[in-house]
Amino acid sequence: MNINATLLGQTIMFALFVWFCMRFIWPPVIRALEARKQQIADGLAAAERGKHDLELAAKRSADLLREAKGKAAEIIAQGEKLKAEMLDQAKASAQDEAERIMVAARAEVDQEVSRAREALRHQVADLAVAGAAKILQREVDAKAHADLLSALKQEL
Repeated sequence: MNINATLLGQTIMFALFVWFCMRFIWPPVIRALEARKQQIADGLAAAERGKHDLELAAKRSADLLREAKGKAAEIIAQGEKLKAEMLDQAKASAQDEAERIMVAARAEVDQEVSRAREALRHQVADLAVAGAAKILQREVDAKAHADLLSALKQEL
């Protein structure tokens, strides 16, 4: 065989092989490479979005934590204020109750003093009648002299 014919046959076969590869082999390989390239790009983009979302979530959680601490401080302040109001109200109520008890005690003491004075007046009147009876050496009739005795009681 002639080397030229062999070289020409090999060239034709190589051209057919290249055409066959470009027609049937390269498109699926290129599609697979493009798909893999797109998948890697999507994965990198998703990772970047995830990183960004993580940063946003961290900022949001910090904001929520700060807000929760603020609300907790506000609730504590309201509780302290309510406690102070309740204490003031209880003190005022206790003061009113103490004043009411004092007024009632004073009224009771005044009544007792009044009763004691009245009893003392009766005793003094009785002593005056007894003294007058001894002075006069006769008994004074308390029923007969009731007007005189009541006037004496009023004077005492």
